[in-house]
Amino acid sequence: MQQADFGHQITGGIMLNLSSHKIYLCTGHTDMRKSINGLSLLAEPLVPKQNWEGAVFVFRGKNASRIKLLWWDGQGFCLFYKRFERGKFIWPNASNGEPLTITRGQLSMLMEGIDWRAPTWSNPPKYAG
Repeated sequence: MQQADFGHQITGGIMLNLSSHKIYLCTGHTDMRKSINGLSLLAEPLVPKQNWEGAVFVFRGKNASRIKLLWWDGQGFCLFYKRFERGKFIWPNASNGEPLTITRGQLSMLMEGIDWRAPTWSNPPKYAG
């Protein structure tokens, strides 16, 4: 098994390589019934089309246990969907509806259900340095 860039084990090759991509967290709540076409219509006004190369758009529904990632791979959009059995995705309040740009590390924490805005050690190391 190989490990994808955001920390999930998958079989086969890397599903989504986020090494040089811009990640946009789309604030607010999204209707999770939307598929690639509906989500791409929501992403279109957020970022100019010439900047879509490698862009990842992250959407969360009103039910905080579901999240969708929409990724432009140069040929079209790909969709990644994750649902927590227990827990929720930590999401910022939608102040102005503008997307936030987040890092790969923040996305990794978000995908694991960690509060990426103010991460704290649940079990801090005993020895450092």
